Amino acid sequence: VQLQASGGGLVQPGGSLRLSCAASGRTFRNYAIGWFRQAPGKEREFVARISRDGGGTYYTDSAVGRFAISRNNAENTVYLQMNSLKPEDAAIYYCAATTVVGIRTQAHDYFYWGQGTLVTVSS
Repeated sequence: VQLQASGGGLVQPGGSLRLSCAASGRTFRNYAIGWFRQAPGKEREFVARISRDGGGTYYTDSAVGRFAISRNNAENTVYLQMNSLKPEDAAIYYCAATTVVGIRTQAHDYFYWGQGTLVTVSS
């Protein structure tokens, strides 16, 4: 599966963005999808994950209540709605796919990666 992330941009603190992860291939529904982010000088970190059928979601603590992950398997797309953005949310955001069952928050558990989309949070 090939992934392409989009939707990043410049937003003021407190603002919102919706990221999209578009996938190619007919087997998209076989993959759980995760969002990760990497800020300059920092390691890549887990943000959110959604199960293959969209029925299960999981978030890093800092994203709970502010971010929402969803998917549309008919359109081969996963979304990350980000609200109440903070300067510390600024990073390159990546979507990734895995067939590993269970809640996976480590990058090495994901096999396919998109190219990343830049989110800047600044006034």
